[in-house]
Amino acid sequence: MTSKVVIVTGASKGIGAAIVAWLLGQSHKVVVTARSEAPLQALKKSHPGQVEYLAGDITDPSMAEKLVELAVKSFGKLNGLVINHSLLQINKLGSASLEEIKRVFDVNVFSGISLINAALDELRNTKGSLVWVSSGAANMSLAAWGTYASSKAAVNAILAHYAVEEPGVCSIAINPGIVDTDMQATIRDQGKASMYRAEHENFVAVFKTGGLLKPEQPGSVIAKLAVEPTKGLSGKFLSWDSPELATFR
Repeated sequence: MTSKVVIVTGASKGIGAAIVAWLLGQSHKVVVTARSEAPLQALKKSHPGQVEYLAGDITDPSMAEKLVELAVKSFGKLNGLVINHSLLQINKLGSASLEEIKRVFDVNVFSGISLINAALDELRNTKGSLVWVSSGAANMSLAAWGTYASSKAAVNAILAHYAVEEPGVCSIAINPGIVDTDMQATIRDQGKASMYRAEHENFVAVFKTGGLLKPEQPGSVIAKLAVEPTKGLSGKFLSWDSPELATFR
């Protein structure tokens, strides 16, 4: 496969790091971003010529343009954008402040729109892929998950509209499943105070019984989607292990 260039957000750990590892292993080039600079520096040092990075707050209005400019300046093009970063707030809507709710939407929704709009010209030129990591929570109603779940439902709706409006770009929302990441640790550690007991215990049980996915499982599927545009999937919200993605696993 010809080397592709992909921007990956939330790339310092978890699913993001797994996505990047697969891309680098296939000789693709990546521009990575996260709040923590040290792991991004280490990644660039260990893969000379394949990695560029920009550390910072993804909600900073200048980040989107800077990331796209970095990709084009460093590697000459942009073939894929993976929006992987996310913020989970476990807090019942009735007790959450408006500022707390806005912060989740700034991270989970509006920063993603900013990234897409900044990248569209380049993705049109390469007939590239846009992959937005969503969540199964988008289709669920769990106590204390209203802000996060509704932000992911918004992601799915927004992504579907990009697919209609930008037919030359393959746009897909992915449910990565229940993955062994820091987010799951947060749910187990902090969820008990606000979630219903049975729902919280379900998350704990999945962890204790070894049911969590490894980041590499959905990560490799997401990475392949970023470099192998499949127009028949554009506009869909799919689970990483759905039949439609069998050839990507």
